[in-house]
Amino acid sequence: YPSEFLMQKITEDNQIPVHLHVSVSLQYVAGLKGNALVEFFHGNIAEVENEELRHLMWSSVLFYKTPTVEVMACVLLSTKAIYFLLDDSFIHADEHQSDFWNKENSDCENSSFHLSCCFVLKLNDLQSVNIGLFDQYFRITGHSADHIVTCLTRDSYNTHTFIQQLMAVLSLLARTPSPEPVDKDFYSEFGSKNTGKMENYELIHSSRVKFIYPNEEEIGDLAFLVAEKMDGLTNLQSLNILLYVLAFQVNHVEGSAQNTSSLQPKTLILTSSDLFLFDEDYISYPLPEFAKEPPKRDKYQLADGRRIRDLDRVLMGYQTYPQALTFVFDDVQNEDLMQNLTLDHFGE
Repeated sequence: YPSEFLMQKITEDNQIPVHLHVSVSLQYVAGLKGNALVEFFHGNIAEVENEELRHLMWSSVLFYKTPTVEVMACVLLSTKAIYFLLDDSFIHADEHQSDFWNKENSDCENSSFHLSCCFVLKLNDLQSVNIGLFDQYFRITGHSADHIVTCLTRDSYNTHTFIQQLMAVLSLLARTPSPEPVDKDFYSEFGSKNTGKMENYELIHSSRVKFIYPNEEEIGDLAFLVAEKMDGLTNLQSLNILLYVLAFQVNHVEGSAQNTSSLQPKTLILTSSDLFLFDEDYISYPLPEFAKEPPKRDKYQLADGRRIRDLDRVLMGYQTYPQALTFVFDDVQNEDLMQNLTLDHFGE
């Protein structure tokens, strides 16, 4: 340990997405290669001497306690825990949740050190992993509200790779098996539950961590919600969701030093007749077992919706992934303009 293949893979994965800005401390981490990266992990992050770094991924993350603050993180998976190396701007992002983070090091703020928070979720505390629609994100759940984190990968490949690596690492854990039932009957004898199995889109791993995948009902609920937003103009049977993707809406900030643009996280949903942007709650649903009341906001909140027939043109940027698309719509004030003209000109 570590093998050359692992060193090469971790070095390749250690790249901050170009459209996201991070602090100086995380830029330093992103500049590390190969052996320097592994040494940095063991010297600064690892909690146990004999743990191995298995996977590295850059992703936006959300915490259950701060559901509106999305922060960039370097996610490190080892044989003992999942580490989230966070952008230090996160500490000041939400004053109401300041008690969530330990402020002991605040006296170092003015020194030459660049500090980062590191949030640790031990694999032994892991209870379930919820995979989002079309593998655009996944939520890791521990035993309390402090131990729920959503990784917004916005990329099915990154999600799939991380889940595979996590399953492999969990297989190494020695967990005590579930207690056997006292009276063994015919059904429990032949219906062994020790092996990994699919149960209602729920894979129970041999480490007893649940991997929960979305079922058809979620798409059905989403289609119903979209139809509702379309004022019932469409027959639900004929409504097909063609595309669901986590994206950013670009808002240009004028008057700043440089003509910068802020990125607002949105869920883009395309149907055969409309294009929708939703504000989605990626972390509160499905409700964790300890939740006493439903979340303050709905899972999907409509931010914008336009008809495809009003789409005038689509402008495509020339840069590589992530691609920028600009949708230009005809700004027709009255959607049923022709119908009204007909009534005006040809009587009742």
